[in-house]
Amino acid sequence: MIGHGGSGKTSIAEAMLCRAGVTDRLGSVSAGTTVSDSDPDEIERNISITAALLPHEWRDHKINLLDTPGYADFIGEVISSLRVADGAIVVVDAIAGVEVQTERYWRMAADRGIVPIIAINKMDKEGADFAAAAQAASDRLGRAVVPVYIPIGSAQAFRGVVDLFEEQAIVYANGKGSREAPSADMADEIAAARERVMEAAAESDDALTEKYLEQGSLTTEEMRRGLRAAVLAGKAAPAVPVAATANIATDAVADAVVDYLPDPRQAPPQRAQAVNGDQEVELRADPEQPLAALVFKTTADPHAGRLTVFRVYSGVAHSDTNLYNATRKRRERVGQIFVPRGKQQEAVAVISAGDMGVVAKLHETVIGDTLCDEQRQVILPGFEFPAPVLSVSISPKTKGDEDKVNSALDRLREEDPTIGVSVASDTRETLLSGMGDLHLEVIVGRLRRKFGVEVETRTPRVAYKETIAKRVEVQGRYKRQTGGRGQYGDAWVRLEPLESGSGFEFVDAVVGGAVPRNYIPAVEKGLVEGMQRGVLAGYPLVDIRATLYDGSYHSVDSSEQAFKIAGSMALHKGVAEADPKLLEPIMDIEVVVPDQYMGDIIGHLNGKRGRIQGMEPGPPGTQIVRAQVPLAEIFAYATELRSMTQGRASHSMKFSHYEEVPGHIAQRIVEEAQQRKAEEQR
Repeated sequence: MIGHGGSGKTSIAEAMLCRAGVTDRLGSVSAGTTVSDSDPDEIERNISITAALLPHEWRDHKINLLDTPGYADFIGEVISSLRVADGAIVVVDAIAGVEVQTERYWRMAADRGIVPIIAINKMDKEGADFAAAAQAASDRLGRAVVPVYIPIGSAQAFRGVVDLFEEQAIVYANGKGSREAPSADMADEIAAARERVMEAAAESDDALTEKYLEQGSLTTEEMRRGLRAAVLAGKAAPAVPVAATANIATDAVADAVVDYLPDPRQAPPQRAQAVNGDQEVELRADPEQPLAALVFKTTADPHAGRLTVFRVYSGVAHSDTNLYNATRKRRERVGQIFVPRGKQQEAVAVISAGDMGVVAKLHETVIGDTLCDEQRQVILPGFEFPAPVLSVSISPKTKGDEDKVNSALDRLREEDPTIGVSVASDTRETLLSGMGDLHLEVIVGRLRRKFGVEVETRTPRVAYKETIAKRVEVQGRYKRQTGGRGQYGDAWVRLEPLESGSGFEFVDAVVGGAVPRNYIPAVEKGLVEGMQRGVLAGYPLVDIRATLYDGSYHSVDSSEQAFKIAGSMALHKGVAEADPKLLEPIMDIEVVVPDQYMGDIIGHLNGKRGRIQGMEPGPPGTQIVRAQVPLAEIFAYATELRSMTQGRASHSMKFSHYEEVPGHIAQRIVEEAQQRKAEEQR
């Protein structure tokens, strides 16, 4: 199930479970009583955060329903679910029409060849318009949308649907439908809608086309068969009007799943890579083939430990047996296999080809791994998750909890591969990265709730650097006399600016033994250590050549330590005289933006001190904008971009180079650094 956040996916799923007898009452998202949204974060926010596997039986078919989140922050759950799905229920809001994430997720599904049906939900709400929503779906999703039911009434008057095949009205009361003859005033509407179904069915088959053109009609059975063929061929998408919270026509959605979506035997075969050789192996939903299964979800259960969810593509997975993880080249002991039944788990002996199951306490298996028969080792294609787009700096509230935080983050990353954790090389901060503000909030909440770890978050510090703008020659002279043997080191150093990205270069130009050979490495070490802290704001120094060209020594008092200090003194004295500059990281950013937002995006980037590098056409209806922008300006760019474009744009960025910070901004940064240093010394 895919669709924009708030379109009603979970409510439809809940009603389908209730009608199938999995639950004995209809749960509510607002009350936090649904089967799929059982996580405390989901109940608190009234949204889906993780994908839920909801198996049930309908008309002698087993349906494995995956209820996915609609919010862009949790796109990883949609990606992993679409990877193992054969069909999709695309949920469209009857009032808002096709919204941003509905369109985005449908494009992802279409790229995988996934077959859709359309559930147009909230028909009982004010402003609902089934015809407009169906037309919008056809226009935006690039698929002929063919209603197979039409609504009886709308908004508060919505009370049922007309089955266009049987030409019967299904009127609902208290969630139960009864069939009756449709009212006479709907005759023309029914005839026109039925004609459209007939045309779509006829277009799927030459024989049906010929009969339709000759006789002007098809039988009900021919209509059903022809429309199913059109759907499986990607030529049409059946549409159903529904009101999930009132449980009106949700059984029609389940009927459409059975009637139009492919079962595993009709889905295209999976291709896997043989471990021992370069050849591909074609996997069909055949229980007689050797086992091959793909893990697409893991979660930490407080009672059962880690739960691993998998789909079997060929063969049969048995409880209490050994399987081979071909991805990691490890054997795994499989205990009892389960399938979800509402909020409980039901033990099963086997999971056969095409089906999905859950197993607890696999030691090394994670999302994307292939479990197979060791005698036929294959690896199924895994997942391509997007890179995180937003980062915060995190630190434990309690000193000494660093290991606990890292362990908890490792566990969360096993469940959600879109989480990123890294340590900034320059600032030494631990950075937590995710797909947006809400995603990061949920992660921090889970650290506290699931692992008892409290962390503080803040905007990451920019890894500024310092350099010099002119050449200088300075003396670093260190002399101490403490009653016994003294300390003496004297080094003359020439400092010169280098090109950006050159780092640090040391040159030994001493002649005539002014500085003994054994003390020259000590001078270099003092210079290198001094480069770690600049004179403006304490940031590391870069792009400097230091040439040791003269000095003096004392035969008794000189030492390596004295010359090391002399080198450091020369560096800091010289940097202060060499017109020091503050440098900031510049990022290459690429934005894929719909045409209508181009002006806004370019203006916004310019306002962030960005420089537009170029523009070119992107995917249909979009442009690709390339720019260079200071990192300090775009920490929250993902959130801003989503807001400006209603979530229709995407971006990626990578480090480019360092540039001098403008004077007025540099002054503020230096003042903040000095204030921070003063606070640390208190």
